Amino acid sequence: MRLRTLEDLFAYAGAEGVDLRIDGTEVQVRRPRAHRPCRKAFVSGKKKQNTIKTTTFSDPQGRTLFSGVVRPGRMHDQTAVRTEGIAEQFHRHPKVKAEVDEGYRGLANEFPGQVSAPPKKPKDDAPLGEHHAWREQRRRQSSARICLEHTNAEYKQWRPLQRFTGRRETYAETHLAIATLVSDRSARQAAC
Repeated sequence: MRLRTLEDLFAYAGAEGVDLRIDGTEVQVRRPRAHRPCRKAFVSGKKKQNTIKTTTFSDPQGRTLFSGVVRPGRMHDQTAVRTEGIAEQFHRHPKVKAEVDEGYRGLANEFPGQVSAPPKKPKDDAPLGEHHAWREQRRRQSSARICLEHTNAEYKQWRPLQRFTGRRETYAETHLAIATLVSDRSARQAAC
């Protein structure tokens, strides 16, 4: 069964009781020509180069469920949550739970019972016990999310997603085709 929209994904996760793992990945793209409108829209603040970001959803075993929220590299993960309707889906499906990384902290703050993000780092003058507890909580949360990081790394094994040299308008179709192949392959493999 293919999940083609965010609505399908959240309905499936709610019905089957699947905890989602949400993460974004960046792929370098060609720089737009000089004096073109929206030239700066693709410059990533993190990588300092022209990129396109994609949000990927997977299950706890690392199998891709949905990958297709594509946006310019300048847009932050939290902004994509608002513009693509991910937050709205959490409102509609209150039973769906998710693990996210630091980029989605606002989503975790808005839905504390549904979305789990890494704990905030304690201040430097905090007791030593708080620092040790913070490290342990981060370690546990990271080991729960590592399957999704491996899934995102599997996309980058495909040459077109290492550095996309085609037209930016066709990136979404290319990413979707590769995500389908990765998803089919991971469905046949054992869980991580």
